[in-house]
Amino acid sequence: MNHKRIFKITAIAGFALLVQSCFVAKTYDRPEVKEAEGTYRTDQLPQDSLTMADVSWEELFTDSYLRDYIRQGLENNLDIRIAIQQITAAEAYMKQGKAGYFPTLSVGADASRQFLAKNSQFGSFFSGHIDQFQLTGNLSWEADIWGKIRSNRRAFLASYLQTVAAHKAVKTELIASIASAYYQLLSLDEQRKITEETIANRKSSLETTRALKEAGTVTEVGVKQTEAQLHTAEALLVDIRANIKLMENTISILLGEAPQKIERSTLDSQHIDTELRTGVPAQLLQNRPDVVAAEYGLVNAFELTNVARSNFYPSLTLSATGGFQSTDFQKWFDSGSLFATLTAGLVQPIFNKRQIRTQYEVSEAQQESALLEFRKTLLNASKEVSDALYTYEAETEKIDIREKEFSAYKLATEYSEELLNNGMVNYLEVLTAKEQALNSELNYIDSKYRQLNAVISLYKALGGGWK
Repeated sequence: MNHKRIFKITAIAGFALLVQSCFVAKTYDRPEVKEAEGTYRTDQLPQDSLTMADVSWEELFTDSYLRDYIRQGLENNLDIRIAIQQITAAEAYMKQGKAGYFPTLSVGADASRQFLAKNSQFGSFFSGHIDQFQLTGNLSWEADIWGKIRSNRRAFLASYLQTVAAHKAVKTELIASIASAYYQLLSLDEQRKITEETIANRKSSLETTRALKEAGTVTEVGVKQTEAQLHTAEALLVDIRANIKLMENTISILLGEAPQKIERSTLDSQHIDTELRTGVPAQLLQNRPDVVAAEYGLVNAFELTNVARSNFYPSLTLSATGGFQSTDFQKWFDSGSLFATLTAGLVQPIFNKRQIRTQYEVSEAQQESALLEFRKTLLNASKEVSDALYTYEAETEKIDIREKEFSAYKLATEYSEELLNNGMVNYLEVLTAKEQALNSELNYIDSKYRQLNAVISLYKALGGGWK
């Protein structure tokens, strides 16, 4: 072989490698997300890499009833079971993507009888009919020149990992929902207890008011106002009892069970000892399952864009067909019936009604949409952390204020009753003080629940619960 020929072959090989390097599938790199570089807008809590998202839910929640319900929910909840089935389906597609490098093999057998026209080209040579028996095997393999198969495999893998992350997100949401509903149920229990005590006290007050009327200290108006206040508390108790039943039904459904009674402890026994550490916003990229799922959605769209781009370039296919073919059934599997065909094909699309161009433009738009969705999810995650922090700080401050408010109203009620007994105030002042004291105590219970719920929201917002 002369030097010129060697040079030509080398040049052709070099050109082929250059072309492939220009059009080979791109590798995904995480885009810059400024949304992960901000802060949570708080100076109340430590800002370091430690985060309560790394704490197990079994350590965060100390109530034994609640922990049992969370375990039951994670095992039986229907949303969890649906998510598991979605993972199974995505895993099947992932296995399909891994098999993309393998050749396809098919086997077929057929027998035919052809009746020929006497005036046809072959009918003049053959009379009657022609029988043909055939057993064939077809083997085909596509060379992954432009990384199309590799990109498809990575797209299926990203889709699978996206469903895994989505399953983790469902777990996080479920744990938060069960804990929030449980704490709300405990707060309703406390409100029911307070309302029942209030009703008992108001029945006693009604008897006292009637006695004062007989003594001429108050009028019938005062009696009726006291009676109306009693009925107001009774109506409130009806609502609270109904809400308790509804909340028990909600928890039952979260547990994957039919509506039933929920065993529980008390609101006063609840305490969360875990330090409220938020870490840094960039940790949401690993801890928040919905953020992780959104990024895998972006990876999937990126790889499918690679696939769409590769469709512009030629595909190389190697195929082989072989088997037994005979017009005589008795000689079907003789060595003389063997046949084989080897084919190498290179197909370059030119005009196809703009289908490839459209597919590529659509995939680019979908990739940009996936990027925006990723950024939006990350922004929303940061907002949820900030919201939970401010809510916790506000409710913690309000608890102290509500406690002082209730103490003041309670004293005002006692003083006004004393003054009424001495004929120094109108009974309307006593009624007003009692109503305000009840509302203040109910609001205090509500703030305690909201403080606990803010901790749950912060835990979920940081990505806790699924680990």
